[in-house]
Amino acid sequence: MVWTIFNGLKKEPDALADEVDQAVPKPLTLKKALLFLVFGLLFLILSSRILVWGAVEIAQLFGVSDLVIGLTIVAVGTSLPELASSILAAKKGEHDIAMGNVIGSNLFNSTAVVGVAGAIKPFTIDDLVLRRDMLVMTLLTISLFIIGYGFRKNRQGRVNRFEGTGLLIVYAIYTIILIRTA
Repeated sequence: MVWTIFNGLKKEPDALADEVDQAVPKPLTLKKALLFLVFGLLFLILSSRILVWGAVEIAQLFGVSDLVIGLTIVAVGTSLPELASSILAAKKGEHDIAMGNVIGSNLFNSTAVVGVAGAIKPFTIDDLVLRRDMLVMTLLTISLFIIGYGFRKNRQGRVNRFEGTGLLIVYAIYTIILIRTA
């Protein structure tokens, strides 16, 4: 028995065991994960700021109003980090992170961003924003709730490709109407 154990220890590792070791991803150390997080966030923020800056400059050259720039270019540009995070989370099957990112971002923008801006310098909300844009935002939020909640047998909590495409089409139509009526 000792001889068998001794020979087993001297033998070269099994090819299958090596393959399994290589296939199983090694977990990142906390230090390395934090480093990736910080550099990734910095890159996302910096690149989205550069994109927004360039797009705003071009839009202003074409005489596009600040409201339309804010509702389109700035909104998309500042949402690119959330979009990238949600896409990666969805691809990895981490759907709770993707959805939490969307809801958390909307809650933060609707409360903290508006609250801080208003606390620093009170501002008025244009009547058009109240009648058109906030109405669209409210209706889309309600529709996302209906889609996400399901109200369908055995489909609760699922956003399928058809519904996702529908949301994209609604956003595209809203953007086209916004640009044409500006």
